[in-house]
Amino acid sequence: MAKLKRINLALQGGGAHGAFTWGVLDRLLEEERIEVAGISGTSAGALNGAAFKAGWLMGGREGARDNLDWLWGRIGAVQDMRMPVWMAGVMPAPALVSDVLQMSWPFTVMDTMSRVISPYAYGPFYSNPLRPVVERFSYDKVCADRGPSFCVCATNVHSGKIRVFTGDEISSESLLASACLPTLFQAVEIDGEHYWDGGYTGNPALFPLFAPGLPDDIVIVNINPLERAEVPRAAHEIQNRINEISFNSSLLRELRAISFVQRLIAEGAITEGAMKRVLVHMIADDDLMRELSVATKLLPNPYLLGRLKEAGRAAADRFLADHFDDLNVSSTTDLKEMFG
Repeated sequence: MAKLKRINLALQGGGAHGAFTWGVLDRLLEEERIEVAGISGTSAGALNGAAFKAGWLMGGREGARDNLDWLWGRIGAVQDMRMPVWMAGVMPAPALVSDVLQMSWPFTVMDTMSRVISPYAYGPFYSNPLRPVVERFSYDKVCADRGPSFCVCATNVHSGKIRVFTGDEISSESLLASACLPTLFQAVEIDGEHYWDGGYTGNPALFPLFAPGLPDDIVIVNINPLERAEVPRAAHEIQNRINEISFNSSLLRELRAISFVQRLIAEGAITEGAMKRVLVHMIADDDLMRELSVATKLLPNPYLLGRLKEAGRAAADRFLADHFDDLNVSSTTDLKEMFG
């Protein structure tokens, strides 16, 4: 039997596109040669991480898979004017669905409202549609010191700095904070501070996974395309690319810092063992994600969620086939080329 590979997972946020990560995790959980030691998650990535850990402690690999299925079943059932579920049944390719959604009257109205009407305008009628979902997590398991270490990232509205929640700090409020898009939801207050989506400052944060007791390997599940060949021209294309760049910027900063440290280690400028030699891997399907948009991020439609799960499983399967032997040995993401 092959040697057990211990890894950390860094789970990006991206609304309903987080169902891609659901598929990745579902496939990794089938692989008994892999042990997940640490998880850092933001927004949808934080929800995936919470479901993974709680399910793992309740029933091992199958418990984690079942809990992720439960989570996305609940998200697919959410119906809210800010997260419209108005299309179901047999649908065409995701790219065509994305185009139709972007031009549709319901999405146009929702998008316009989010730009001109504050979420505070709802007054006593305001509610966060994710609250009934996150309040169902078993926080005694999510916060436990057993199983994978787990952290959740949010952005402090007042200071603009990242806040990393760990252990007993993780709650329904911190998960809602991590997924709080400020144009859609009211800031989440925790201990007198207010928080927005963690994607602005850590999508997800990698530095918590540098802890000495954790393995060197960080597997990033990337659901926001890093590159697009075309210059966006239509208004919705411009907004979509702004969204992608914004939610990738913090990750790219951390990867650049890792690349710099790797170079110093290779050149002997840092004493061996003085800094962690981080091994970086990515699981993504940029071709698929480039076909989607902000509209599909805000649409937890069962059809799209299912297609994204399938794509995530396929991407994880390719990664395992191509790079399983590289885990705990070498990086499979060429940071030198990325930042050269």
